[in-house]
Amino acid sequence: MSNIVLRLLLVCLGSFVLTALLGRVLIPALHALKAGQSIREIGPKWHQVKSGTPTMGGIMFIVPTALLVIFCDLPALRDGVYDHLLVLGLALVYGLIGFLDDFVKVRLHRNLGLTALQKLLLQLAAALLFLWLLRGTGSLTYDLYVPFFNVSFAIPWPVYLIFAGFVIVGCVNAVNLTDGIDGLAAGVTTPVMVFFAAAAYLWGSDTLALFPAALTGGLLGFLVYNFHPAKVFMGDTGSLFLGGAVCGMAFALDMPLVLILVGIVYIVETVSVMMQVTYFKLTHGKRIFRMTPIHHHFEMGGWSEVKIFSVFTGVTVLMCLLAWLGIFHRFG
Repeated sequence: MSNIVLRLLLVCLGSFVLTALLGRVLIPALHALKAGQSIREIGPKWHQVKSGTPTMGGIMFIVPTALLVIFCDLPALRDGVYDHLLVLGLALVYGLIGFLDDFVKVRLHRNLGLTALQKLLLQLAAALLFLWLLRGTGSLTYDLYVPFFNVSFAIPWPVYLIFAGFVIVGCVNAVNLTDGIDGLAAGVTTPVMVFFAAAAYLWGSDTLALFPAALTGGLLGFLVYNFHPAKVFMGDTGSLFLGGAVCGMAFALDMPLVLILVGIVYIVETVSVMMQVTYFKLTHGKRIFRMTPIHHHFEMGGWSEVKIFSVFTGVTVLMCLLAWLGIFHRFG
C-alpha cells in the first residue's frame, strides 16, 4: 500500500472518529436550542412522528471535513496547490446557504425557509465564482470530456459557463431532494465520494483526493446517528454542502459529465418531481407516482426506509463502478 493511499485512509478514519464524537455533543445541543425539524404536511403521514428531530446535523460532518482538509495538507498551500480548498469553499458556501434556510425554518417557523428566488440567486453566484476561480488555477479547461469515448470537445467559455452554472445549481438541488428519508442522502453520497477520491488519486492529485476522503469518513460517522431511526437530520445545511461537494469534485477533475453516472439517483429523484408536476398540471390533478421525490413513491408502496436506503445506495455503487470504467483510460 502506497503512502498516499495510507494517508487517505487515515484521513477518512480520522474524520469518522471526529464526526462520531462531535455527534455526542451536537445532538444534545440542537435539542437544547429547540432546532427540531418541522415535517411538511404533504409528505407521508407517518413521517409526522419525526417532528422535533434535530436538524442542521450536517454540521457534524462539515466541521471535521473542513478541519482535516485545511490542516492535513499545509505544504500544498505553500506550493500554490489549492484546488481542494476551492471545492471545500464551494461546499461551505452552499452549506452556509443551507444553514440560513434551516435557521429561517427553525427560528422563524417558516417551514419552506428561504424563498426559491433567494436560494437560486445565492447558489448561482456561488457557482459562477467557483468556476471563475477554478479556471484561474488551470484545472478547468472548459473542454467537455466524454467518458468511455475518452474524447473532449472544446466549448466557448461563455457557453461552458452557462452550462456549468446550470449543472452545479441543478446538482446541488438534486442532492437536496434526495435527503427525504433517514440516511438516504448520506448513504448515496458516500460511494460518490469514494469514487472521486479514487479518481483524484488516479489523476495524481493526492491533495484533491483529500477532500472526498475526509468527507467519506464524515458521512460514515454521521450515519451512526442518521441511519433509521434517525436521531438527527442533516438539514439543508448538510444536503446543500453535499451537493456542492459532488459537483465541485466533478468540475475540479474536469469531467462534469460523469455526474450522469455517479449522480444517477440524484437525477432520478429530480426527474420524478418534474414529471409529476408537469403531468399533474397537464391532466388537471392526475399523478404518475404515488408521491415524489421517487423515494416516497416506493415508501408509499410499502418499502421500508432501510430497503430504500439499501437499494438506492447499491444502485449508486454499481453506477460508480461503471463510471470508473468510463474514465479509467483518461489517466492511463
